[in-house]
Amino acid sequence: MTTFLDIIIIISIIILAFAMLGMIYRMVKGPSLHDKVVALDALGILLMAMIALMAMTLRTTYLLVVILLIGILAYIATIAFAKYLEKGVIFENDRTDND
Repeated sequence: MTTFLDIIIIISIIILAFAMLGMIYRMVKGPSLHDKVVALDALGILLMAMIALMAMTLRTTYLLVVILLIGILAYIATIAFAKYLEKGVIFENDRTDND
């Protein structure tokens, strides 16, 4: 028996799939690197939403750990890309050798 909530979840998954296709297109054809980074961050958020809807469909809580892991990785990647765009390097070598 399909409930109203199941129909809404399926429609939401379809809409998120089209949004993910749009983000992938923007990552590939983005006019600048900044647009590609924003699209990558948005794709991570859409992926977390898609997994949350799948968890609701499957009626499980095991996928919530996956959502948290993707969120942490997306945050770290966004910080790394922002630092790269600002300074041109991700890891700075501030060590000076006094020989």
